[in-house]
Amino acid sequence: MPTPVGNLGDITLRALETLKQADLILCEDTRTSGILLKHYDIQKPLQAYHMHNEHKVLEKIIGQIQSGQMVAIITDAGTPGISDPGFLLIRACVEADIKVTCLPGATAFVPALVQSGISSTAFVFEGFLPQKKGRMTKLKQLAEEERTIVFYESPHRLGKSLVEMVDYFGEDRKVAVVREISKKFEETRRGTLGEMSAYYSSHQIKGEIVVVLDGKTPVKKKKNKYAISDDEESDV
Repeated sequence: MPTPVGNLGDITLRALETLKQADLILCEDTRTSGILLKHYDIQKPLQAYHMHNEHKVLEKIIGQIQSGQMVAIITDAGTPGISDPGFLLIRACVEADIKVTCLPGATAFVPALVQSGISSTAFVFEGFLPQKKGRMTKLKQLAEEERTIVFYESPHRLGKSLVEMVDYFGEDRKVAVVREISKKFEETRRGTLGEMSAYYSSHQIKGEIVVVLDGKTPVKKKKNKYAISDDEESDV
């Protein structure tokens, strides 16, 4: 189930009720999730479930659920499975014919996309770019994408990523960099890739970051002056 990406008040009433009913809560970091549960006076067993142990503990968790336990999975912030652990467990539950319910709620890229000022009519969510292998191939591929593109990025890689985006997408492409959604120092900067690349190359920042990039402008096809119109063709 989704947990707040910043402000603890962003959790839903349904999520709180579900956490109170759960027999076990899986979470990335028990310390981080403990703060949320303590804030709402929820006392339930916590178990670490993250990218470093999810394969190892998967079979045991499935067994616990099959034995009748109600298990909830949360992440440090946002929705499980969206650039966070969760998919492996969900897939295993589906394969074991275990009922899975995902509650609606907070996720960082939706408010970032909406407030970016860039079209949200059609978009693709890419999450984090590959750090090494396949990174340049992915950027080259996305350079032709006409829909709005949404990325997650870390503060120490943002400057480098924006420089690379200038190389592949051009310095005039519109972009919004949204930082610390719903937190005290929330900030949205809008401009061109060239402008944002220059700014973040010389400014050190902290926090969770969403980059919203305008899609490639479709190339207008030139009309063939010798083409036969539908009306002319029907007269032939």
